[in-house]
Amino acid sequence: MPYGSRLAGMMTRRLGRECVYTPSARLALYLALRHWCRPGARVLMSPVNDDVILFVVLAAGLRPVQAPVCVWDGNIDPAAVPESTWRNVDAVLTTNLYGMPDRVVELRRRCDELGIPLFEDAAHAIGTHVDGQPIGTFGKAAAFSLSKHVAATAGGFLAVEDARTRRELELLRDDLLAPRRLRGDLTTTLRPLARSAVRTLHLVRPVWRTLQRLGMLERDDYRMALHAPRLSACARQAPDLAAYEPWVRVDLHGYRSRHGAVVRGQLALRMARVDDDLTRRRVGVSLLSGTAWASPALRDRAVHERPRPLFRVPLLVHDRDALVERLVRHGVVAGYVYDPPLDDYAGAEFVEPSPDPSAARWFASHVLPADPLLAHKITNALTREQATTAHPSIPTPGPSPTPIPDTTPPTPLGQ
Repeated sequence: MPYGSRLAGMMTRRLGRECVYTPSARLALYLALRHWCRPGARVLMSPVNDDVILFVVLAAGLRPVQAPVCVWDGNIDPAAVPESTWRNVDAVLTTNLYGMPDRVVELRRRCDELGIPLFEDAAHAIGTHVDGQPIGTFGKAAAFSLSKHVAATAGGFLAVEDARTRRELELLRDDLLAPRRLRGDLTTTLRPLARSAVRTLHLVRPVWRTLQRLGMLERDDYRMALHAPRLSACARQAPDLAAYEPWVRVDLHGYRSRHGAVVRGQLALRMARVDDDLTRRRVGVSLLSGTAWASPALRDRAVHERPRPLFRVPLLVHDRDALVERLVRHGVVAGYVYDPPLDDYAGAEFVEPSPDPSAARWFASHVLPADPLLAHKITNALTREQATTAHPSIPTPGPSPTPIPDTTPPTPLGQ
């Protein structure tokens, strides 16, 4: 029986697509890129994304092409991508940033016209639908992350269109898995419990400050250190996941470790509760959508649709960086800030810069990703800190983004 088949079966029943279990979403994405893209292929992607994803694309031997984005949600704006760029890309990678869906209908149409694959990074978007169709079912393949929605620290899936492709990718995955280590399994099992204890005992602030002072955080800023000369040397070995290991493994050293039965059993229990998690997220999203800080991309949809089960809620605030520091006093650690955009962070040596970076720069520097499970705490903290709403000074396509219909609730596991 293939490794992780029980977990893969659970995700297949939820999504309606064949799924491959992987120790992480980043490994799942790497599998897709290696399977469908030749070395040197150009991949269109949003510059408002985790730097780990950039390094996964580089490790696959591909050239990241940065797209113009919507100023309200940081996702690719298909209409703003020049025709010359469309004609010269070999694949498209969505972000579904914080669970806000990409314009996947338009992106799928363009990819079909061009005969190129669409890949969905759905790590933030379990339970999100567009036109009644789940995110993760629009492209050739989609990478999901369990850790983003069920408080795990491991586990991912690659969703594909058919069983034959699934079997091929399982073989590629097995070649890339690192041997199981008991210490790694124990760490993976115990870390979620430790995080829960920290929150329950209201120790977020002292623990976070202690980790900062001891230098135990792998990022000194929102982005990890680039180490450009070393990164440049790795290009001669790409595609090669091992060569890019120092960058790809940041914040998740076991991203390709073969987990034992205990870890997989714990993940199965957590996955069985994913619909409860999504329900709680909808409640938090509803509360935060009604605040003055909510992005118009969120507020306008909240008027016409039920709240989406977002991983993080995009709030737009002035003096975001200073506010992030002050929020720690309230027990709120704001993560998943992707600033600066990837083209500013990595430069033209490693990526093709966006033809219009203004929207990405503005959004990345003003967005405050708010955990909907902490909606009341965050709302109270922002009110006490007198946070002010940010409005872009750059031109926008209109007064608000076009809503993307979300007409179908998530299908409960087992149905």
